[in-house]
Amino acid sequence: MHELSVERVDSLDEADLAELCEATDAAIAEGGGFGWIMPQGREILERHFRGVMLVPERELFVARLDGHPVGSAQLMRPPRNNEAQAWAAQLSHAYIAPYARGHGLARLLMRRVEERAAALGHRVLNLDVRATQHTAIALFEACGYIRWGTHPAYARVEGATVPGHYYYKLLAPGRGRRGKDRM
Repeated sequence: MHELSVERVDSLDEADLAELCEATDAAIAEGGGFGWIMPQGREILERHFRGVMLVPERELFVARLDGHPVGSAQLMRPPRNNEAQAWAAQLSHAYIAPYARGHGLARLLMRRVEERAAALGHRVLNLDVRATQHTAIALFEACGYIRWGTHPAYARVEGATVPGHYYYKLLAPGRGRRGKDRM
């Protein structure tokens, strides 16, 4: 039996950062879970993750299999000057490395991000995904996300225009600072 965990992080030691970069490149090479379409290498990915951890409106969640980082997701909160949409957050860059799939870690990662968003007072979690990412789409729909639209020219992959789908999920109120906001 494998040990599964997901944690919100604001720092990573060098070993964890290296493993997370390896997992990220593996997911990118396989074609899923990130905006990049070509593996980026450790130096670029290290800068990326260090930058993510510095942005106040972003939270990085790291998925671990037997203690090793094998995936991540980002929770993006709206900036303070967007009060009209303060009740909604965005789930972005969610992936599990291909070699770590099949253990339920993706669902656990989604659940932890959703729980955190609800605890912060968000009532809606939005996400978008390339239409070619069939496994991710199946996961999102199984987790209760509702497709509300499709953009026919969402991305360019290997010279071809690829559509993208937009999803949302209504979150149950948590114990967050925006508890007075209701749908």
